[in-house]
Amino acid sequence: MPDASHLIAFAAVALGMVLTPGPNMVYLISRSICQGRMAGLISLGGVALGFVFYMACAAFGLTALVLAVPYAYDTIRIGGALYLLWLAWQAVRPGGRSPFQVRDLPKDGPGKLFLMGFLTNLLNPKIAVLYLSLLPQFIEPAQGGVLGQALVLGMTQIVISVLVNAAIAISAGSIALFLTRRPSFAVVQRWIMGTALAALAVRMATDARR
Repeated sequence: MPDASHLIAFAAVALGMVLTPGPNMVYLISRSICQGRMAGLISLGGVALGFVFYMACAAFGLTALVLAVPYAYDTIRIGGALYLLWLAWQAVRPGGRSPFQVRDLPKDGPGKLFLMGFLTNLLNPKIAVLYLSLLPQFIEPAQGGVLGQALVLGMTQIVISVLVNAAIAISAGSIALFLTRRPSFAVVQRWIMGTALAALAVRMATDARR
């Protein structure tokens, strides 16, 4: 088991990550608004499977490799920080889009919805950064059971992400209508997300390797 303080800190980071705009959020919101809440939740099932895939890769080898090779760790860490800064700029730049601005998507059956959710998450750089750059920082080899720590941390992230994304998918239509009627709230939402991403990028770039 990871140290309680590490677990709480990682849970806070996971919550901040899931609340920032990214491919998963944009896809689930657009799917829910275009095709209904059930379609959004089915897509979320595929997204959850993508989380499990990343967790398994991290727990059974990639985390150990990154921890063992300092230069690889630093390269991934700095690359991840730069990517988060790019996401922050996309959120606050003039003409930037809120994730609640709907993309027009065709109506798909349950199987394709699930598959597209899985592929959207699998190809999501933000999730790769989370598992390759952030998760290893919360694993303390001195605590023993590196595999167990990685699994507990991964499951924590999955539970938080699924619950938050489910709430967003279910309420996407109402939130989109609220933001449409109150444009100033949409601007505030974008700046809050951008600030959170930039702060996370700075933390990642300045953290020393454990």
